[in-house]
Amino acid sequence: MAIKPVDLKKAYRLLQVGPTTMISAKHDGIENVMAAAWVGLVGNNKVMAYIGKQALTRELVEKSGYYVVHVPTVQQMETVLYVGGHSAKEMDNKLDNIPIFYQEEFDLPLVEGSAGWLVCKVIPNAENEQEHDLFMGEIVGAWSDDRVFNNGHWIFDDAPDELRTIHYVAGGQFYAIGKGTKFNHGPGKD
Repeated sequence: MAIKPVDLKKAYRLLQVGPTTMISAKHDGIENVMAAAWVGLVGNNKVMAYIGKQALTRELVEKSGYYVVHVPTVQQMETVLYVGGHSAKEMDNKLDNIPIFYQEEFDLPLVEGSAGWLVCKVIPNAENEQEHDLFMGEIVGAWSDDRVFNNGHWIFDDAPDELRTIHYVAGGQFYAIGKGTKFNHGPGKD
């Protein structure tokens, strides 16, 4: 084994093993879904999402004040690459083959097949949004596929492999979450 330096331009990839996500939004009848690698929790009821200025989804988030974070699964790897590689600004029918559904009370598109969905209401912060492309949102709605997330816990070891969450690392390479190891102690037992 050798410990080698990592190019600082690619150093972020060392931490890019959290679940890959997709973000959707809708405003005035226009909806979009994009891939998003840089999304994370800020405490237990807030999400921070990086949404670049070039994204149509960003415009929809800015106008509507809401976005949805999707937790995609193995069966959605091609969908993640597709929504990440195509811009709705250049392709009006981008979502024609993406199965979308809606939940009551929220006029926001949800992609079928994800393991979970988090509806986030933007907590405005002009500096974060304009200078850093970061959008903090309070989680105001959440759903999960109970075959893989039930009673507040992931149950990957009992779920079909196609429902494992995915981790995009770079260059078209995904990993699926692996087997669990359970201890009889540790935080979050509720």
